[in-house]
Amino acid sequence: MGEELPVPSAAAEKKFAMTLSVAAGVLLLALKAVAWRWTGSTAILSDLGESAAHLVAVCFAAYSLWLSLRPADANHLYGHAKISFFSAGFEGAMIMAAAFYILYEAIDAALSGPELANLPIGLALTALGAVLNGALGWHLVRTGQKRGSIILEANGHHVLTDCWTSIGVLIALGLVQLTGWLYWDPLFAAAASLNILVSGLRLVRRSVSGLMDAADPAIHRQIEELVVAETRKHGITHHNLRHRNIGDAHHVELHLDFPPDVLLRDAHQVATQIEDSLEKQIHPAASVTTHLECEGDHA
Repeated sequence: MGEELPVPSAAAEKKFAMTLSVAAGVLLLALKAVAWRWTGSTAILSDLGESAAHLVAVCFAAYSLWLSLRPADANHLYGHAKISFFSAGFEGAMIMAAAFYILYEAIDAALSGPELANLPIGLALTALGAVLNGALGWHLVRTGQKRGSIILEANGHHVLTDCWTSIGVLIALGLVQLTGWLYWDPLFAAAASLNILVSGLRLVRRSVSGLMDAADPAIHRQIEELVVAETRKHGITHHNLRHRNIGDAHHVELHLDFPPDVLLRDAHQVATQIEDSLEKQIHPAASVTTHLECEGDHA
C-alpha cells in the first residue's frame, strides 16, 4: 500500500486558492484585453472592465486573507479575522463601480453606433475566459464555505459574476453573428451591468451586516438548539446566549445555571465539557466562553 497524501491545512488551502485567484485574474485580464482589441466590442469592453475591477479587488482580498490568518496580538486580542468583512465590502464596491462603468460604455456605444470586427476571435477568447472563470469561481466559493472564509467566498462570487458577464457577451456576439444587428452588443452590455450591480449590492450588504454584528436567524437557531441539547444532557439550564461572526469563526458566550449545592470544581468540569462539545459542533469554527451561576441568581 502506498503512503497517504497529507491533508492540507485550512490556512494552506486558503492561501493556495487566493494565489490561484490572483494568477487567474492577471491571465483573464490579458485575455479579454486582446479580445476587445481585436473586436472593438462594447460587451467585451464591459467584461474587461469587470475583470480589471476584480483584479484590484482580489489583490486587496489577498492582503486581507494574509492579515486574517495572523494570530492575536497585544493590539488585536481577538485576532484579525474581522478584516474579512472589510474585504467583502471593498470587493462589492469595486463590482458596483464596474457595473456603472459598463452601463456608461453601453449607452455611449448605443448612441454613437457600435462597430465590430473579428467576431470569431472574440467569441473564442471570451468562451475560454468564461470556462476558466466558472471553474475558478466554483472552487473559490466551495473552499470559502468549507473553510469558513468570507474573503474567499466573496471573491468566488465575484469571479462567478465575471463568468456570467462573459456568457452574456457570448450570447450578444452570437446574436450579432446570426442576425447582423450590431445593437445586440451594447444591449447585452447594459443587461450585464445591472446583474453585476445586484451582485455588488449583496456583497456590500453582507459586509455591513458582519461589521454591525447582525445575527443570522438560521445560525442563531442552530446554535440555540446545540446549547439546549448540551445543557439538558447535564441537567442544567442556560440564559444570556450571545454570538457574533468574526469572519472565519463564531464567538459564543452564555451563562450556565447550576444548583446551589454543586461544587465549583464540578461545575467547571461540566462547563468545560459543554464548551468543548459546542466548539466541535459549530461550523466552520467556534470559540465558546461560559459564565457559571447559581440557579435563581437573576430571579
